[in-house]
Amino acid sequence: MATMADVARSAGVSVATVSHVLNGTRPVLPHTRQAVLDAVEELGYTTNTLARSLVTARTRSIGLAVSAISNPYFTEILQGVEASALEHGYSLLIADPHDDPEHERKVVQMLHERRVDGVIVAPSADPRGLLAYLGRHDVPAVFLDRLVDAPDGGPRFDQVCADSAEPTSRLVTHLAGLGHRRIGLVAGRPGLSTTSERITGYRTGLAFGGLPYDERLLVHGDSESAGAEQATAALLSLAVPPTALVTGNNAMTIGALRALRAHGLSVPGDIALCCFDDFAWADLFSPRLTAIAQPSRDIGAEAVRVLLERLDEPDRPAQTLRLPCTFVHRTSCGCPEEPARPEASGQSVRLEQLDQPEQSAQSEKGTVA
Repeated sequence: MATMADVARSAGVSVATVSHVLNGTRPVLPHTRQAVLDAVEELGYTTNTLARSLVTARTRSIGLAVSAISNPYFTEILQGVEASALEHGYSLLIADPHDDPEHERKVVQMLHERRVDGVIVAPSADPRGLLAYLGRHDVPAVFLDRLVDAPDGGPRFDQVCADSAEPTSRLVTHLAGLGHRRIGLVAGRPGLSTTSERITGYRTGLAFGGLPYDERLLVHGDSESAGAEQATAALLSLAVPPTALVTGNNAMTIGALRALRAHGLSVPGDIALCCFDDFAWADLFSPRLTAIAQPSRDIGAEAVRVLLERLDEPDRPAQTLRLPCTFVHRTSCGCPEEPARPEASGQSVRLEQLDQPEQSAQSEKGTVA
């Protein structure tokens, strides 16, 4: 097996120069750097990461703990984390906490015991055990997707997520602008920040649309397809069911569609539908799903960037980053395939570019009971 000394002799440089090239610890002249890389390739040299970790006290590995890795949203986040980690020379260890607080603490402990340099976690609805472990062992950590309020006096952590409230409000006001007066929300698991923020956005959207809040129209689908199917069925069983639905994530959209089909209802003919989370096949449904698209891969990449900054500057203040979402206007909301309004041209539009629907939209479309 080739050694670093072999590479140095082949390239005609010192061992220290080889180390600087491979580890990026000091600038090296381009021709010298290329000579080292050529020698590495010719000799088949591979870095002894174990030896390096003993010297640097770093393993150049990151632990990622996210639930429901099969969910397309978290799959895209994983892709963003992995690509960014590899770009910076880090490997990735992955664990699924199953949204269970006790299991969450155990898998994070397992990752920590594997000596990862830091962890990226999508926390559960009850992260107290997680917070206690991270704080007790001073583990560099970044929370993604779901935000956590640190206990009084406890450590604060870096956090990266998408905006949730304003995009949900945008969906509701869009439906209100189409004349709907009874708009239901299939919300996620109670206790998650994404759930509470989307409920806030739902209520804000109702207020913008001049509609009263009716607690019977808000149900929880537990962030899963099966739960959303049951929750949607409960909405449809009301004496006066909703004429439009907003679903809180892509898994719950599937559950809601199953419930609507079981009740013999068509979208948007019998009921309009808008969803939080866009996914690859949303444009293939008939009708095509109007959705909020989250910047999933960017969230993952930003989480890695923030974690690496934390490793370099352990004492800097914690930060929370919110990335903007995109309103993807299709036809499940009841708009025609080529609607006349500019924001409905079928193009993805940044939310901050959109104004709230004008009051005239209701008079133009009429009122849906």
